[in-house]
Amino acid sequence: MKERKITGTHVFFGFLAAFGVIIAVNFALAYSAVKTFPGLEVKNSYVASQTFDDRRAAQQGLGWQVQATHGDGLLRLSIRDEQGRPVKAAQLHATVGRATHVREDSQPEFRFDGVSYVAPIELAEGNWNVRMRALSGNGTQFEQRVVLIKE
Repeated sequence: MKERKITGTHVFFGFLAAFGVIIAVNFALAYSAVKTFPGLEVKNSYVASQTFDDRRAAQQGLGWQVQATHGDGLLRLSIRDEQGRPVKAAQLHATVGRATHVREDSQPEFRFDGVSYVAPIELAEGNWNVRMRALSGNGTQFEQRVVLIKE
């Protein structure tokens, strides 16, 4: 039996193969990350920044606290004022989805039941975001992303 020796060529191709695998995996993960997450919060961040402080102050002036819960196939979005009373907004729009991709995003139809906004929706376990926009009675826009952990 002939004894095999490791030569410089073998070592070179070994390193080339190892780094080739690492680079291929990095490209695959980067492509997957870019493809599944839009990364877009606003269309033009400069324009949005010009009115950010004013919009934030107006929104904080409302004193609203928002909480999301899910159970028995119902998503409950509770909006309370500073005194803890339920708030009925003039308008409410919400998108429910995962934090990492938009594939499961949906826009449930909420109805106000006198205490909170309720919408029938089935959610799997895990981390969900409720990205809501509401309009107060005085015309103040209220926007918030509410994290919902479904166990």
